[in-house]
Amino acid sequence: MTADKTTILIVEDEPAIVELVSFTLKEAGWHAIAVNSATDAWDMLQRRVPQLILLDWMLPDQTGLRLLARIRADRQLQAMPVIMLTAKSMEEDKIAGLEHGADDYITKPFSPRELTARIKAVLRRKSPEHAQKTMSAGPVNLDPVSCSVMLDGQKIEIGHAEYKLLKFLMAHPERVFSRGQLLDKVWGDHVVIEERTVDVHVLRLRKALKDAGDLIKTVRSVGYMLSEK
Repeated sequence: MTADKTTILIVEDEPAIVELVSFTLKEAGWHAIAVNSATDAWDMLQRRVPQLILLDWMLPDQTGLRLLARIRADRQLQAMPVIMLTAKSMEEDKIAGLEHGADDYITKPFSPRELTARIKAVLRRKSPEHAQKTMSAGPVNLDPVSCSVMLDGQKIEIGHAEYKLLKFLMAHPERVFSRGQLLDKVWGDHVVIEERTVDVHVLRLRKALKDAGDLIKTVRSVGYMLSEK
């Protein structure tokens, strides 16, 4: 799993916990962003979509459950992995969190090792681009284990950047991504690349895929998507 590309949003208002969680995430190789209210979390989600959210139950402006319900009701965010962090260990509270759409639930206090293990498990379940199963679209098959791409049963030569781009688009078929989103999700925000560079990689990818290159669709004024339609 490419942990260095994974951004995790921490929504928590207790500074000591934010510090502990941020340190734990960075030690695991992930990029952590922290906000201390539901309002700030929602503003952040409009600007940047993380790979996972660690969401505190009790926040100063509204409950984490209300924010979770809002995330699940949003078309762009509804599949976002969310782990609830809470001091509440009552069985009813845990059930309420899971019924609202939480993917997991960690009761404070928790160990850094437990937190890391839970995050890895949820990411494996919820992020298809991290999966190890072969993906296919039309005549194209991509094997994440051997990092190879087959076209009509024949292995093709493909550049590393084009491979990563194809893998991400195949993991999220029929979804449009802007150039900025692709830069962030495929190359990571620590890499300084201009948005137009994405166009170059898309051209190279289409060329490598030959007749199947038309799977990669340009959506005018928005970005790119993979579609068999």
